[in-house]
Amino acid sequence: MSQTDVIDVRPALSLPDTVQELVETRRADAALDWLGNHSPHAIADQLARMDAVRAGMAFRLLDKDLALAVFEELEPVDQQQILEGLRDKSFRDLIENMAPDDRARMLREAPATVAKKVLAGLSPRERRMTAGLLGYPEGSVGLYMTPEVVALPRDLTVAAALQTVRAKGGRAETVYTLPVVDTGRRLTGVVELRELVLSGPEALVADLVRTEPAFVRATDSAERAARVMRETNVIDLPVVDSEDRLVGLLTIDDAVEVIEAADSEDVAKQAGSAPWAGHYMAAGVFQLARYRALWLLLLLVAATLTVSVTDFFEGTLEQAAQLALFIPLLIGAGGNAGAQAATACVRAVAVGEVRGGDLLKVIWRECRVGFVLGSMLAVAGVLIGGVFVGPKVAVVVGLTLVLICAWAATIGGMMPLLAKRLRIDPAVVSAPMVTTLVDATGLILYFSIAKLVLGI
Repeated sequence: MSQTDVIDVRPALSLPDTVQELVETRRADAALDWLGNHSPHAIADQLARMDAVRAGMAFRLLDKDLALAVFEELEPVDQQQILEGLRDKSFRDLIENMAPDDRARMLREAPATVAKKVLAGLSPRERRMTAGLLGYPEGSVGLYMTPEVVALPRDLTVAAALQTVRAKGGRAETVYTLPVVDTGRRLTGVVELRELVLSGPEALVADLVRTEPAFVRATDSAERAARVMRETNVIDLPVVDSEDRLVGLLTIDDAVEVIEAADSEDVAKQAGSAPWAGHYMAAGVFQLARYRALWLLLLLVAATLTVSVTDFFEGTLEQAAQLALFIPLLIGAGGNAGAQAATACVRAVAVGEVRGGDLLKVIWRECRVGFVLGSMLAVAGVLIGGVFVGPKVAVVVGLTLVLICAWAATIGGMMPLLAKRLRIDPAVVSAPMVTTLVDATGLILYFSIAKLVLGI
């Protein structure tokens, strides 16, 4: 047997313990090794999965620099959990070194006592920046931007501009995009650090500046600002006040968080659930149930429409009991077609592909899509119906599938746009709500067609 044919009969290594298991078993040295060999993001994910006591124990094992990096990776609700277990000096050091925008978002969601304690422990400079960010409306880009920005005058040479970046860049969160301002700090353009580095020292910033850059106002929606960044392919977006004066930059990492939070909220609403903060694995069973219960109760009440329709057509069912066999098939097909259209339309509205003025176009488009889908399903429905109940009921099933899919797709595509016109979050018009509505109206179509075709 050659060396390459030797079979390894050693027992397989067991999977490494998680930091949670190490903390629970009081293996501090092993926990320190685990923390030292993992990135801040991986550590933050583990802390978010723990309860407050164990998360606090693990966090206190981190050195100062790593603790700050991990803390900024956590969601605000998890940050508050960690802070509650820290002593005053550790508390002050951690908060003082946080980025102002991260600190402001945490305080927005923190209890008043925690927020007061945080602000009281900050240095005057950090307190001033944090208070300024807290003055912006909830959900605005002002809460997510970094106010620590290196801004350049137009009349600098490249050599002087780079010297300014070296002098002030240590306090800034980013120096990749450098806003260019006039004497009144009004935004006139941007220049990339790359351009400065690749240009001669005597070149002027004015010759390199990109005028008319994409920008947003501090009171604009953070989600809108993040999507502007995605559309314009920039890594930093200037933020100005009502008088076009530069007040900060929205960085790409914060923009990704904004879009992730918005998409998570939309997904929760579309699924008929209220969004929650924090890690899924750390949420308790009753907490998750509480977030879902209200929507399920509302949908249960709405589903009484279906019961009422069935009761109204009870006589029709008595004369053709075979019709009852296909009720689940029809309302399932209609509900799914409506949910697909609603999901597609909510996404299109969210990313700006569809606007309120496109309502009639969307209705016409989804109606045709539903008609095509219904026609395809009708072929299968007629074949199934012909095998089980005969040709007449099969025709009723086929016609109903065509109409119910066209109707469901129309409703699913229309409702998010109507909601937007009424200043309601389109995601609130969730797929379960559309499905429930289509169930009731679909049965009306079904029994009406049955009366016409069967003569009952």
